[in-house]
Amino acid sequence: MDEHLERALAAVGPRLRALRRGRQTTLSDLSKVTGVSVSTLSRLESGSRRPTLDLLLLIARAYGVTLDELVSAPPTGDPRIHPRPFVRRGMTMLPLSQRPGGIQAYKVVIPVTRRDPNPQAHEGYEWLYVLNGKLRLVLGEHDLTLAAGEAAEFDTRLPHWFGAADGEPVEILSLFGRQGERAHFRARSRPERPSDPLG
Repeated sequence: MDEHLERALAAVGPRLRALRRGRQTTLSDLSKVTGVSVSTLSRLESGSRRPTLDLLLLIARAYGVTLDELVSAPPTGDPRIHPRPFVRRGMTMLPLSQRPGGIQAYKVVIPVTRRDPNPQAHEGYEWLYVLNGKLRLVLGEHDLTLAAGEAAEFDTRLPHWFGAADGEPVEILSLFGRQGERAHFRARSRPERPSDPLG
């Protein structure tokens, strides 16, 4: 085997481990997303198993990186992320988090051409925040319009659909978690006003 290729393959294990730890992901989380067993992932990281193209493609997809980035990644964690947008059901989605398992964050751009509402239900929990435009949210029996700065959260087992509410595209932030997983926000409590001594 070519000496350069041998060195590159030998360096994959430490890079995989550094990438996983940098994303604060467990082998178990990565296994659930990729379908690769925990023992295989562990052996890849330790270097006791030679990486194959199939395995590397699954891992690269889970992290949202290219195969080249995965193999050439520096062994020390780089805090920068390089998200790549993709289109799903007519919406452009930009992943903002790259940690397999746990809550996933996306910026979503919804065009005005989305079809009529067709509510769907699935496992999970979602939190939406409107950045620009107006969002139409059909949730169960409710048909709501959310303006920029408004948010909604809901159990996705309830049939739901969302799209542009008028003739303009809409941009939203979406946090999506597995069933029972919700985004938690810490709000600073307002200081209590002293009581008026004069009543």
